[in-house]
Amino acid sequence: MDNPVQTDFLRWIVIFPLLGAALNGLLGARIQERAGKRMVAFIACAPVTLSFLFSLWAFSRLLALPAKERFLIDHFYTWIPMGSFSVDVAFWVDPLSAIMILVVSGIGGLIHFYSIGYMHDDRSMWRYFAYLNLFTFSMLLLVTGDNLLLMFVGWEGVGLCSWALIGFWYTDHTNTRAGNKAFIVNRIGDFGFVLGIFLLYWSLTQHGQGTLAFRGIQEHVGLLANMEIWGIGVVTVVTLLLFIGATGKSAQIPLYTWLPDAMQGPTPVSALIHAATMVTAGVYMIGRLNVLFSAAPVTLGIVAVVGAATALLAATIAVTQTDIKRVLAYSTISQLGYMFLAMGVAAYAAGIFHLLTHAFFKACLFLGSGSIIHAMQGEQDMRQMGGLRTAMPATFWTFAIAVLAIAGTPFLAGFFSKDAILWQAWATHNELLWGVAVFVAGLTAFYMFRQFFMVFFGECRADPHVKEHLHESPKIMTYPLWILAAGSVVIGYIGLPAFMGGSQIDHWLDPVIHAHHEHHSVAEEIGVMSVSIIAAAVGVALAYFFYYVQTPSRDESPEAKGFSYRLLYNKYYVDEVYQFVFVGGTLLLARIGAAFDRYIIDTIVDGSAKLTTIIAWFNGLFDNYIVDMLVNAVANVTFAIGNNFRRVQTGNINSYLYVVVGAVVVALIVKLRYWS
Repeated sequence: MDNPVQTDFLRWIVIFPLLGAALNGLLGARIQERAGKRMVAFIACAPVTLSFLFSLWAFSRLLALPAKERFLIDHFYTWIPMGSFSVDVAFWVDPLSAIMILVVSGIGGLIHFYSIGYMHDDRSMWRYFAYLNLFTFSMLLLVTGDNLLLMFVGWEGVGLCSWALIGFWYTDHTNTRAGNKAFIVNRIGDFGFVLGIFLLYWSLTQHGQGTLAFRGIQEHVGLLANMEIWGIGVVTVVTLLLFIGATGKSAQIPLYTWLPDAMQGPTPVSALIHAATMVTAGVYMIGRLNVLFSAAPVTLGIVAVVGAATALLAATIAVTQTDIKRVLAYSTISQLGYMFLAMGVAAYAAGIFHLLTHAFFKACLFLGSGSIIHAMQGEQDMRQMGGLRTAMPATFWTFAIAVLAIAGTPFLAGFFSKDAILWQAWATHNELLWGVAVFVAGLTAFYMFRQFFMVFFGECRADPHVKEHLHESPKIMTYPLWILAAGSVVIGYIGLPAFMGGSQIDHWLDPVIHAHHEHHSVAEEIGVMSVSIIAAAVGVALAYFFYYVQTPSRDESPEAKGFSYRLLYNKYYVDEVYQFVFVGGTLLLARIGAAFDRYIIDTIVDGSAKLTTIIAWFNGLFDNYIVDMLVNAVANVTFAIGNNFRRVQTGNINSYLYVVVGAVVVALIVKLRYWS
């Protein structure tokens, strides 16, 4: 890492989508009007394709290097040169970021192509693709930036773009509310993230090593070992603050509530947010700063517990949801909980592995649901579906493969990555967390096969008009499904368990993550794996019995179920509690503030004004009747005296002579009287 290979092509991985966003954002409306939607789609898809090709180039360059030297850097320019504080715009690709750029540009590119068919009839297609390109640019910046500040720019960029894309159909107030909710909740987490960055830089500065570059943080993290703030280790506080940011971006307790509402956006947006980009940012951040988090065991324990709790909470909610996309949304939250559980037990490579496999099968599931919604003319309620396998064979088979993968079916991608997490939880003696994760694995198999049976089997419960027009989606939408389904099968083989040959992804990530490989008996590992297979099998069997053997009714109402079912269906009323406590509390404080302003502040201000008026009135009286009277009296006396003296000046010479003579006589008399 001391001497990374200098390159000058990594910048283009990030810049290409930005160019597409700028072109469509500034000229897209005119281009769409004059050249048509195909040109708009080409302008959007070509840059992402180029980013993917350049990502493959970077990946091949890394493969050609020795394992411990797989680091590429592209220094673009110095962004903030300020004394000892300097921040570069530099792009960094190592084994970890190589996986991320391939996922973001590869799966993100497939979602771009899928969007051509899905958004074909939308009048604002140019605006949609501009946002989509900008989203991709922000995520690529997040995962390639070589310092925390540059990562934060991408971090905020994906937050902004998610707000724009979730509320894309802004004429519907529900969509704009969902976009605003995502934006506000993420800002809460981002506040903690910013504080963590500030505290980390300040702490390193105390030792004369102030830096935000990931290489510098990794090299100097030992300097923070004995530092404390508020009686707590600085490393613990920093990592907890950074984790708060991750709970917002990656939808963990308590900041997960925005993600299910994000379903209001176009379905390809849901796939992009849930599978390939935004929600994985928190997992990537912990993986990138694994050395820092490993120095804070308390934080890792909290990360593991929050991850397991989130996985369980979301999975129990998913078993009762009837909206096809909402089931997948809670599934994403649950799977992200799995990833954070892995990070919390320091199984960073297993967490990244599950991030990779999840990107394939969850993108396939979301795009498959979009294909179903497209055929159902916008209907998302699974109670109105059924029997779609004959009308939509491509969607059916790809969806089936993705369901099998996420359910943990042996030898598919989800099986290997989920088993890696379960094994690491067991091997690190976190038996309680392992038990929760196994239970969640069973729930995952149950709610995913519940969805599968409700959508594709039984009699179609849709309206007659919808039934008549059921059709498979165009090839531009089904081809990405086949590619993602294939990935859901084969991508897992890069992470085989030790007794099957060992994990290639562990070795690939070793230069970045420095995983510790503990040796256990093959029998123990097979036993742990068998438990998860049994749990998944039980979940599938229960779903088969309740939703295949017993076909659900289109009029089935949650209100007719028991309290437990209603509790899960209403998501434990967390949104209502948040609405009452936080939103309602904020509004109450606002009303109290308004009342205080109206009745206290305004009274004081108005009273001051009235008092000032009264004082001014008294001042007026005093001025009119005292000051003016005195001034006028002085003037009148002066005028009277002057008027009397004026008479002396008659202008008659004889009078003046008489006065002179009189004055002389008086003077002589005085002289004779007193000085003689």
